[in-house]
Amino acid sequence: MKICKLRALTSLWTLKPPCRTFHGHPRLLVSDVHSQYESVRRGEQEIPKYFNFASDVLDKWSEIEKAGKRPTKSAFWWISGNGEEVKWNFQELGILSRKVANVLTKVCGLQKGDRVFVVLPRIPEWWLLNVACIRAGIVLIPGISQLSAKDILYRLQASKAKCIITNDILAPAVDSVASECQFLKYKLMVSKGSREGWLNFNDLYKNQPADHPCAKTRLQDSMTIFFTSGTTGSPKMVEHSQGSLGFRPLLCERFWLDVAPSDTVWGITDTGWIVTSLTSVFDAWSSGSCVFVHQLPKIESSVILNTLCNFPIDTIVGAPTLYRMLVQADLSSYKFMNLKHCLSGGEPLNPEVIDQWKSKTGLDIHEVYGQTEAGIICSVSKGMKIKPGSMGKAAPPFDVQIVDKNANVLPPGQQGEIAVRSKPVRPLGLFTEYIDNPKKTAESERGDFYVTGDRGTMDEDGYFWFIGRDDDIIISSGYRIGPFEVESALIEHPAVAETAVVSSPDPLRGEVVKAFVVLSDAFSSSDCESLARDLQEHVKKTTAPYKYPRKH
Repeated sequence: MKICKLRALTSLWTLKPPCRTFHGHPRLLVSDVHSQYESVRRGEQEIPKYFNFASDVLDKWSEIEKAGKRPTKSAFWWISGNGEEVKWNFQELGILSRKVANVLTKVCGLQKGDRVFVVLPRIPEWWLLNVACIRAGIVLIPGISQLSAKDILYRLQASKAKCIITNDILAPAVDSVASECQFLKYKLMVSKGSREGWLNFNDLYKNQPADHPCAKTRLQDSMTIFFTSGTTGSPKMVEHSQGSLGFRPLLCERFWLDVAPSDTVWGITDTGWIVTSLTSVFDAWSSGSCVFVHQLPKIESSVILNTLCNFPIDTIVGAPTLYRMLVQADLSSYKFMNLKHCLSGGEPLNPEVIDQWKSKTGLDIHEVYGQTEAGIICSVSKGMKIKPGSMGKAAPPFDVQIVDKNANVLPPGQQGEIAVRSKPVRPLGLFTEYIDNPKKTAESERGDFYVTGDRGTMDEDGYFWFIGRDDDIIISSGYRIGPFEVESALIEHPAVAETAVVSSPDPLRGEVVKAFVVLSDAFSSSDCESLARDLQEHVKKTTAPYKYPRKH
């Protein structure tokens, strides 16, 4: 594959990154890591053939620390909520991750390209394993902690993973299906205890040497596989490379996270999601920022808010549900220590919640839009005008357009499918393929574009507006209804804490709107039928009357 010039990837890189000042010196530290790629950014040099995020980014920050150019600051900061705390700088992260890499390669005998399934909650070992796999060229497959035995079986069989690493909570579920997983050779448990048939991860890595040769990986070499669910069929395996995850933020640090070495970033998302990898590994560490982690066995408003008050967190990233939950609290009794940048992604955030958060905290919520296949596609970056309900503009390195069924680019204001230009050059950031599913990979391409399966519009200013999944659109008596439109109307009612809107078959209209509602505490004892009628009338008044939920 010919390595193409950067300038061919996107015209959007004519936007200049902001000048960061750190201790009075603009871009003093970021440039030390990014400077070798500045000529690539300007289109004067070809993208490198070989790249490894551990050696080319993390170890560079370690060298900066060792040279005294970086102030005393953690690269990783973890708290349990019960008094336990872990802090590592980049040098310590390097030492520990090399030890873990030795466990994978020497103890387990894993080689470059082998796959490891990691199912762990927000504990420090998850981050060590991420870096160790990158060092060794081993492909990491993250999984959410709520997986069932059936889910684990499917993922182990589909991925052909040779090793699984989890905790003592999920170990019994793994044992119940392990005999059906012919490729599985090693089981490692992150625990203070022991279990028959399992290696104790903690004991092993602490006794390993701190030297490990970093694998020589190419930009297109597989780095991570994410399982993502579709509207039909089993979850798909989405493959990302060293380039799409690790190299991309070196060229696009302005978008979307936009943090500096002095910042502390808290991503409040599950370890099985790509947004955690972006927020709390690649994009934060590319800029030398501190990754903050709270174990959070349970998401509670008071715990989140107290953490923001007691720790110097500059940036938070969470799903809309987080903000919907937080705005229901009495925020007047909390004073955030450092918080200045709030991001939301994973689904559209209702303008009502954005307004409430702004009025109660004085802070804006910057929306981002992305997918497992592409990371962040659109964002409302710092300094951009916020249009409530919009997910912002195209985030480099992507050229994002609204296209029709024939892949024709639609003009502003017209509804179509959100798409990323993938030809003639596939941009860094896009996934490589759906593994073992060439048909699905081919179906994701239409003309010169990767099509997201989401519908939306773009306005005259280049801002994108989400409507819904292409297959989620409700057509009722000829009217096209986006579920998000109805959800936005419902969430404005004080009785509604959470809501989801779907299509429901109807003999007269073909389809009608059906709403599922979680009531806020103050309305939990209300007469449900009376409240349902009230919500229907509220939607009729808030949006077009034909959109109101006819079923609940």
